[in-house]
Amino acid sequence: MKAFVSKVSAFAREEDGVALTEYLILLGLLTGGVIASVLAIGDDLSAAWKTWETFFEGADLDAPTLTP
Repeated sequence: MKAFVSKVSAFAREEDGVALTEYLILLGLLTGGVIASVLAIGDDLSAAWKTWETFFEGADLDAPTLTP
């Protein structure tokens, strides 16, 4: 157990280890935020995509032809 604690302490004293830890915490927070957002507005997002799907299915999307 002492070996583990000493390795963790040495890792925390190094600047690279601290920076890596900060980046991992930030990455975890961002990932959690994205997941929470999708879960919170997932149904509304699905309804919006279905509305756009209906719009594009009914739209005339043919390219206009040039008349000389």
